[in-house]
Amino acid sequence: MIIYIDMDGVISDFERACDLQGLTEKQMKAPDKHLDFSQNPVMMGAKAGVRALEAMGHDLYIASTPPWRQPKAWMDKRLWIDEHFPTLRRKVVLTHHKNLLIGDVLIDDSGYRGQPSFQGKWIHFGKNETNWHKTLSIISNMKK
Repeated sequence: MIIYIDMDGVISDFERACDLQGLTEKQMKAPDKHLDFSQNPVMMGAKAGVRALEAMGHDLYIASTPPWRQPKAWMDKRLWIDEHFPTLRRKVVLTHHKNLLIGDVLIDDSGYRGQPSFQGKWIHFGKNETNWHKTLSIISNMKK
């Protein structure tokens, strides 16, 4: 299966990063402030989850939406992926329209970038306590 994995809030602990860097959500949207995405902590269970999906033979990609007015964040995200998920380093899609992705599964914590219209199965990460353990269970029970 082709599986897209969102970055912030799924494999990268965005909320904890904001706290560690002392930024509020409002500041994050200001053009003169930005989170150094290359310093984000890895989400609990993410590395083991990605390894498990790779071991199952799935074709994995990262699908992320970087802040448009903060181009440095695009580079930060790439550096973060190189460090924490090197097997996915050349398998990154940056988009504000995740409904245009073609694949079987989209693992994403938000629903305002086209995720509900994704043609495959959208696993709403974090919703209804969906974590990496539950996500792996859902995917394991899907037909290939």
